[in-house]
Amino acid sequence: MKIALAQQNYHIGNFDLNTKKIISAVESAREAGADLVVFSELCVCGYPPRDFLEFKDFINKCYESIDKIKLHADGIGVIVGAPARNIIPEGKDLFNAAWLLYDKEVKGKAYKTLLPTYDVFDEYRYFEPAYDWHVLEFKGQRIALTICEDLWNLGDNPLYRICPMDQLMQQQPDIMINISASPFDYDHDEDRKEILKANVLKYKLPLFYCNTIGSQTEIVFDGGSLVYAANGKLLEEMKYFEEDFRLFDLEQIQSQSLEPELHETRLKKFDHEMRVSKIKDPEKVIEYLTEENNIRQIHDALVLGIRDYFQKMSFSKAILGSSGGIDSAVTLTLACEALGPANVRSVLMPSEFSSSYSITDAEQLSKNLGNHYDIIPITNIYDSFLFALKPSFMELPFGPAEENIQSRTRGTLLMAIANKFGYILLNTSNKSELATGYGTLYGDMAGGLSVLGDVYKMQVYALARFLNGENEIIPQNILKKEPSAELRPNQKDTDSLPEYAILDKILYQYIERRQGPKSIIDMGIDAALVSRVLKLVNTNEYKRNQFCPIIRVSSKAFGIGRRVPIVGKYLS
Repeated sequence: MKIALAQQNYHIGNFDLNTKKIISAVESAREAGADLVVFSELCVCGYPPRDFLEFKDFINKCYESIDKIKLHADGIGVIVGAPARNIIPEGKDLFNAAWLLYDKEVKGKAYKTLLPTYDVFDEYRYFEPAYDWHVLEFKGQRIALTICEDLWNLGDNPLYRICPMDQLMQQQPDIMINISASPFDYDHDEDRKEILKANVLKYKLPLFYCNTIGSQTEIVFDGGSLVYAANGKLLEEMKYFEEDFRLFDLEQIQSQSLEPELHETRLKKFDHEMRVSKIKDPEKVIEYLTEENNIRQIHDALVLGIRDYFQKMSFSKAILGSSGGIDSAVTLTLACEALGPANVRSVLMPSEFSSSYSITDAEQLSKNLGNHYDIIPITNIYDSFLFALKPSFMELPFGPAEENIQSRTRGTLLMAIANKFGYILLNTSNKSELATGYGTLYGDMAGGLSVLGDVYKMQVYALARFLNGENEIIPQNILKKEPSAELRPNQKDTDSLPEYAILDKILYQYIERRQGPKSIIDMGIDAALVSRVLKLVNTNEYKRNQFCPIIRVSSKAFGIGRRVPIVGKYLS
């Protein structure tokens, strides 16, 4: 039997597009001689559909799409992901299902058992977990068909009380097939391979794993579909951040030796331990965050995130403020790569506090990229605000209010141009700033999409070096200059924040690893500094709550995957 994996990019709720893509791949698989073609989790409607699942019309359209696809399952088997109605009154009304279509009929369904509710996931809100398990027979093969999280319950501290594969193994399956919508973060691909290989070695069955790709607002899916032989040998690793299609001969895969590849297993375990040691050692955190492979993946995810957001929202042009600083420079460079320089407009908005080289650096960057830029000085607008506010300000000394007026003036100008010409404003704030509240609501925190909101400042510098590669795009002066908001004379970021190399170590341990203050202090970091930084993080949740969607590249991004109270007192 020949099995094809179709790794595709779907659009949530775009049933016509999704169905056409699936049918096109079915026909390609048929022409290639496939007996069975496999698609990803909830591919019919796109993942994650969230509260769309509460609309009967949405579910009806899922079923209508299944009816269209099954007409093309003529002489070829098709496995697709879509919601399925639960006919039992008790429990949720839907299952997250994998459908087996063949000879223009629905031949069977497998329901997802393990419904994640952590981080960006909220599946138990909508779906009922499977209550029974059956292998599906197809052309003489007994298929253990599972969905994404169903294979993630191994280890010393499993999250769920049951493993669907343990139940399915009682029926003596021949192969495992898993359809997935597994989101990207910059070390998740290695974790994913480790957990899938652990399943293969435990159950001693070949595994076909089909993941989706594409960006759905803030969540990026990286693909990387996999095929393992029963001995744990990785036979195929499909493209990352791209659509892909591959055909496999099951008989050849089943003929592989059953002797486990112990050397490779030990090597992978060693690699995993090395990675874990880096993220636990505060002296190695920055080294880990800025590893070349991590930065390359972050780059690919951000470009895909920008491109898909615009295409799926039917926008084509972006605008952003270009300050001559590292954050706006990296955002602009990524946007030009994702959308093309002709579709990106940058605006330089100098004030009386802007240095001359900030303007020339920003100009040079746009010249290097070939994107259109405008220069709109804000001094006169700023002075007008101060004149109007003078009676209300009561001769109080210059402070954050005056600084924020400049930032909000720039935000207003950018939004005005965006409204006038139908642009999306890209926000340029980084994760270090968002974490500590170092930004102005309705000013530099304005935007329709945050490009760097899940990228620490030290990673931003690493991204800039990566983007420059062999040819200097981002001027060296931008990389070398000391970071400054330039909202008052001689201002530096370090006037308000610790050095970023120290700050990012603390933030990573607290945000990604959920370490408490004592644990972070025990790593050798100054107690007063830790207390101050954690207080900044928690007291600025109200700002982040009003922020735009952030492209997620880490294991714990601000936004839907991190839910903490605004009014909480913990560490604040």
